[in-house]
Amino acid sequence: GNFLIPLMIGARDMAFPKLNMYSFWTFLLSQLLVLASFLTDLGSAGAGWTTYPPLSTNVGTPGPGQTLVVAAIFVTGVSSTMGAINYVTTVIRMRAPGMGYMRLPLTMWGLWLTAILNALFVPVLGSAALLLLLDRNFGTQFFVAGASAVRGGGDPILFQHLFWIFGHPEVYILILPAWGILGDVIPFFARKPHHWYKGTVWAMVIVTVLSAMVYGHHMFMTGMSPLLGEGFMLFTLLISAPSMVVVLNWALTLWRASIRFDTPMLFALATVFVFGVGGLTGLFLADISMDLYLHDTMFVVGHFHFTMAAASFIGAMTGVYFWFPKIFGRRLDERLGKAHFWFTFVGITLVFAGQLLAGYAGQQRRLFDPFQYTFIQGLRGLNRWTSFFAFALFAGQFIFVWNFFKTLFGKAVPAGENPWQVTTLEWTATGSPPPFHNFDRIPEVIRGPHEFSNPEVRRLTGRDFAGQSEVLPGSAGPALAAARG
Repeated sequence: GNFLIPLMIGARDMAFPKLNMYSFWTFLLSQLLVLASFLTDLGSAGAGWTTYPPLSTNVGTPGPGQTLVVAAIFVTGVSSTMGAINYVTTVIRMRAPGMGYMRLPLTMWGLWLTAILNALFVPVLGSAALLLLLDRNFGTQFFVAGASAVRGGGDPILFQHLFWIFGHPEVYILILPAWGILGDVIPFFARKPHHWYKGTVWAMVIVTVLSAMVYGHHMFMTGMSPLLGEGFMLFTLLISAPSMVVVLNWALTLWRASIRFDTPMLFALATVFVFGVGGLTGLFLADISMDLYLHDTMFVVGHFHFTMAAASFIGAMTGVYFWFPKIFGRRLDERLGKAHFWFTFVGITLVFAGQLLAGYAGQQRRLFDPFQYTFIQGLRGLNRWTSFFAFALFAGQFIFVWNFFKTLFGKAVPAGENPWQVTTLEWTATGSPPPFHNFDRIPEVIRGPHEFSNPEVRRLTGRDFAGQSEVLPGSAGPALAAARG
């Protein structure tokens, strides 16, 4: 985001470069706190990734290790909030002349909406971490209850509310940038304008708003009010509607297109598939009656990783392969890239599909030895194959590592300024890699981000695309073009 946002909106830098620096070094401090937790007497955190009380209190996990990790969460929240403020301000204030909101590349919409969610909801997680630190170190009892409470007593469920108020928007914090990348890469390699660009933008905005209203589906089993649970169920089911608008627009963009199956496009198509599987399996967990059976089973693990890990990771790899020439001026090897793609796509699908099947058969998660239960004995083979595919998936990532260093330090052919023949400012208005100041002259934007297959453009230029700031031969210039569109 720090690299792409200024380039894609026609700016020379982020709005607050020093705040950018503070955000980075604060994040580094948080990671040092996590590493330091492993050097403590009783070891690092022992309360799981959610750090639920009472397990994360001094009674459940004594020692400074857990305290350092909770402190790291708080410091990470400070870093993320600073970065989010910078992102939001940059997109609002630093856009090039003519770069209206409906001319932003969809990658920018994804990053901007993500930053808004970060700015709103990361402080909620930070407040939960701060209250937990006070419980652990200063004798307060916000989350300590029962026999552990010395006086009064708090409510462990309060922590779950605070955690998931952030935790479910976090799913979209991770997936919205991937949606944005796909929203640009798919039309770029389909050589077509994005189908219903404005509809996709508004669908992403609606998902962003609804993401704040669905967190309670993680807490159906906590004994919440049935009426409140039904409300969360309704909003969780509703959020699938704008998500489906986004996916259908991708599909219609691909319809009857001249698709180029380069490595970034393969990863983009795989992201559509794995997110589709994750979204469909999420409908089961959104329903209270189904969630009573599937909650805390491996089905949840499979769904979560299809949606949050697989879609985000493969979407990120789409961006890595696509913008690598922009960052380094060299293009990653296509054969190695496609080998990496097939290892990743097949491996992810088989690993998490195995978890879905195991969970549907009743296997619980977070058990040291689930096979102590007789009814799970028959799932040993499925678990064994899932583990095998997980190792294969991990091994496949070394193909990318080899490709990265081979391209960066080997005899790679320069990629050229616009190797993908696409339209956005970072490819058409500056070099690859870009200079320190990004642009010698701030571009003036005269069209949207997906100007493909226009007969007039082909007649004037001999190409099937026109850059966002490109003045076509014989045209009236930026001012008239901007007035028309």
